[in-house]
Amino acid sequence: MYLISSHKKGISSHQLARDIDVTQKTAWFILHKIRTLFAQDDTIALKGVVECDEVYIGGKEKNKHESRRTPGTQGRSTKTKTPVFGMVQRGGKVIAVKCEKTDSATLLPLIGQFIAEGSNVYTDELNSYNGIDETKYTHKVVNHGRNEYVKGGDFTNTIEGFWGTLKRMIEGIYHSITSKYLQRYVDEAVYRYNCRKMKGCDCFRDMFAASIGLVDYNMVQLLEMAA
Repeated sequence: MYLISSHKKGISSHQLARDIDVTQKTAWFILHKIRTLFAQDDTIALKGVVECDEVYIGGKEKNKHESRRTPGTQGRSTKTKTPVFGMVQRGGKVIAVKCEKTDSATLLPLIGQFIAEGSNVYTDELNSYNGIDETKYTHKVVNHGRNEYVKGGDFTNTIEGFWGTLKRMIEGIYHSITSKYLQRYVDEAVYRYNCRKMKGCDCFRDMFAASIGLVDYNMVQLLEMAA
């Protein structure tokens, strides 16, 4: 856990295997077990100014032979890509959830669950956001399709910056992930973002505290003997 928390952008199973002298398969298993500690808190309520956006992970077709490419995968297509919906409180925490779709029936309940009433909600021009309850939220739109990115204090740059961090983590450290395990990697990126102002030792303490309820008595004894 200390090694994992010390790598600000994540650590691959190959690197961890070298660091602790185990097989890559064992290191991969350890990483996924520890990622269960990063599960997001469903009770968090974002408030104030909250930016919402969606990103699509996977489905790269450019490196495939033309005969093997899936047609119609551009933009927001989910034929080969998996959508992730994110919400970030400016100056605060981020929440991100893997979704099957990015329609209003999927996104609006998530906004209602995680964003406190009375907040200012900033989104792009996706039609799914048109149903945001304006009796509960002040909804402002930045139309990227018209090359609008910043209108005074109206922008979604914070959540887009988080997407950039997530993509760099996936492409630079893990290289390729499957949709099956995508939420675990998203949870890790969210955890690292939310702990960005903490020292490495504090992140380790936080991870260790989260693990206490998950280890059995025999493991506790081993930890005590090691100490």
